[in-house]
Amino acid sequence: MGNVDGVLLVDKDPDMTSHDVVAVARRTLKQKKIGHCGTLDPMATGLLILTLGRGTKIQDLLMAEDKEYVGSVRLGEVTSTQDKEGELIEKKEVSSFTKEAIDQVLSGFTGDFYQTPPMVSAIKKDGVPLYKLARQGKEVKRDPRLVHVYDYELRDIKLPEFDFRVVCSKGFYVRTYAHEIGAKLGCGAHLSSLRRTKSGKFEADGAVTFDELKNGTRESVAERALSLADVSRLRGV
Repeated sequence: MGNVDGVLLVDKDPDMTSHDVVAVARRTLKQKKIGHCGTLDPMATGLLILTLGRGTKIQDLLMAEDKEYVGSVRLGEVTSTQDKEGELIEKKEVSSFTKEAIDQVLSGFTGDFYQTPPMVSAIKKDGVPLYKLARQGKEVKRDPRLVHVYDYELRDIKLPEFDFRVVCSKGFYVRTYAHEIGAKLGCGAHLSSLRRTKSGKFEADGAVTFDELKNGTRESVAERALSLADVSRLRGV
C-alpha cells in the first residue's frame, strides 16, 4: 500500500489544533508523511491544507499564498491572547460607533504595514515557541513583521461585536488585527470568532469535513485528495 501523494483540503472544526487534524489524517490514510500549511488556532475553523506524501515538497510554496478570513471582533474587552480563549485583562465601555467610524479604522489597516506577533504564537525564539514561553509567564521582544491587507469588508454590526472579511498576506495575525482595531477605537477588542475561507486558489467550500476525515475509509478520503497535477493546474503553474 503506497502513500497517497498530493493535497487534501480539510474544513477544520473548532476546539482542536491543526496537529490534531494531521494526526487523524495519518490514522485514516495509514501514512506518516503528512504535513499542514498555515496553522489555525484551536478556536478557528475552516480551510486547512494537508500535504500528503510527495506533496510535502510544495508545502512552503502553498504556505506563502494569500489567505482570506471571515470573523468577528468583540469591542470593549482586551484579553491576554488577543482572542476569546484568553483571560480578560481590561474592560471598557463601548461607544455607539457608527459604521463609518469603524470602517475608517479598518481602512487604516490596508496595504503594507507592520504587525508585532502576539506572545501566544508558534513563532520561535531561540528554538522555543513563543506560546510555551507565554505559558511560563515570560514576555520576550518580538520583531515587527511586514504584512499586507489586499482587501477587507465590514459586515454586520451588532455592538459590541462586528463581523468582517479580510484578504491578507502570509504571516498575518488576525488576532492582532482585532486587538489593534480595538486600540485605535479607544475601547480595546479581541477576536471572538474566525474562519479561514480561502488560501491561494483553494477554498473551504467543498473541503473534507473533520467528521468525514475521522470516520471515512482510507479509500473514501484518498479519492478526495488533489493530485500534484491538479494542484499545479489550479494554481495556474
